[in-house]
Amino acid sequence: MKTVKISLNSIDKVKAFVNDVTKFDNDFDLVSGRYVIDAKSIMGIFSLDLSKTIDLNIHGEDNLDEILSILKPYIVS
Repeated sequence: MKTVKISLNSIDKVKAFVNDVTKFDNDFDLVSGRYVIDAKSIMGIFSLDLSKTIDLNIHGEDNLDEILSILKPYIVS
């Protein structure tokens, strides 16, 4: 499992993010405080506080480099 911090601070970013993660068979979880949301669920994402950075847990090692390159616009260093 790999964890990265991401920022989803606009509606367009959330829609694009969900479209990008649904291209992969991996499981993705968003963790904000004590809440864990399926990253492929647009309704779940909107239930989080999007003004803060969110931890994205990427499960599985398949396609990890490809996933990270596609998710680069959302990743906060």
